[in-house]
Order: sequence, then C-alpha cells, then structure tokens
Amino acid sequence: MNRVQVKSPQQQALMRASGRLLSQVFAMLDEFVAAGVTTMEIDRQVDDYIVKTLNARPASKGQYDYPYTLNCSINEVVCHGVPSASRKLKNGDIVNLDITLEKNGFVADSSKMYLIGEVAPAAHKLVKATYAAMWKGIAQVRPGARLGDIGHAIQKYAEHCGYSVVREYCGHGIGREMHEAPQVLHFGRPHTGEVLQEGMTFTIEPMINQGTHKTKTLKDGWTVVTRDKKLSAQWEHTVLVTADGYEVLTLRVEEADLHRKPESRL
Repeated sequence: MNRVQVKSPQQQALMRASGRLLSQVFAMLDEFVAAGVTTMEIDRQVDDYIVKTLNARPASKGQYDYPYTLNCSINEVVCHGVPSASRKLKNGDIVNLDITLEKNGFVADSSKMYLIGEVAPAAHKLVKATYAAMWKGIAQVRPGARLGDIGHAIQKYAEHCGYSVVREYCGHGIGREMHEAPQVLHFGRPHTGEVLQEGMTFTIEPMINQGTHKTKTLKDGWTVVTRDKKLSAQWEHTVLVTADGYEVLTLRVEEADLHRKPESRL
C-alpha cells in the first residue's frame, strides 16, 4: 500500500454513489438468502444484479485471481469463504456475505451477517456484539482522531463481551483501488497510529471470534477458519471522514433510522 489518498469532494460523491448501489445489493439479498439456497446461487444472483440491474462491476471478481463475486463465510469461517454449488444454507447457520462493487472508477466494500432460521442464542449474541463493536469503532472516526482509537474501541468492547478479535485481517483504505492505505486494525492502543484527515475513506470490518483469535487457512488457499472451530462473525462498512465526524457510505436502508443507536436493530 502507498500513501493515503485523501478524496476530493467530487471523488467523495462518486464513492457515495458506489456505496448507495452496494446497499441496494444487500436489500435485494434480504429477500433471497434463506435455508436451502446454495452459496453459489447467492454468488450468481449478486453478480447478475450488480452487472445487469446496477450497471456496475463486481470488484472482487478477478481480484488476486479470485473467480467469484463475493465471499460467503459460514459459522466457523472467519473470512474469504468460497461459494459452493453443494453447500446449502441450513437452519441455524450464521453467514457473512462480503461484497464489493465498482462504479465510475470507485469501489465500495461492505458485509452483512445473515441468520438462517432458528439460530442458537449464543450465535445470535455473537452476531449482535460484532455489529455493536463495528459501530464502536466507527464512532471514533473524526478529523484528528487516530487509527488506534478505532481498534481500541472495537477490542475493548469485544473483549468485554467475552470474545476475541482476529489479528491477521484488517480494514483498509479504499477508493479507486479496493485496497489502499491505511491498514485499519481492529485492536490496538488509543492515541496511536495515523491521524485521520477529512476526505479519507476506509473500511471498518472487525472479525470477532467466540473462542481464540487464532485462525488457519484451509487447503483451498482462501477459506480462513477459527482454529478451535468455534463461531466467528463479521460486519463491514465503508466510511468517509467528514469535517465534523464520519459518513457511512454503505449504510443500508434498515440502518438509516437507527443510525445513532445501530446496535439496537438486532
């Protein structure tokens, strides 16, 4: 990654448009994701919707030679789960769908957890806490704050809930490229790290585990799972640093009226 790319007002407007389109993808998926649907069917549905309905580009497809449009991470899968024609979602699953979209040269990145059917209370609690932890991090964003403030807020909340924060994967700057500077860790010390500036855009995407934070990558070279096989959850938004705080560029419709207390929606 090179130096941080501060976005001009015109570039911010283009990123805002990409984020708005990506939120529409999740609105579509809210009616599609269900028990009995394969993760490959979800991938194809998203690809078709982005290309044909939104006239945009699935930014993950072909990135690092990845052949699919999204990552689908189920239960103990931490991130980078690969779509499968044989893996059907089933009652009790929790699944993270991580999707990127490029429109007019700018990329948006977001992920959402879906709870399939009757989910165990412990799984529901993890998903809810991970969502709240993400927003604890987002709430730190303002000019003059530091990246360590974001990571510390997330780590403090997650560990208070009895969970651990994955270390190996982090948020990232985003704009013309999916991955730009800076790296946004989801753990750390307050008042450390790069100072946030108005016009910076990056993702906040904590991965929170029920058990140990340690992970391993499966033989496919993509799928990352918890070492202890306990559950993991993740949420993600693309965030803009504004003059007086932040703007969530990928905010979804169901979040808009609960923007100040987002954790209450689960």
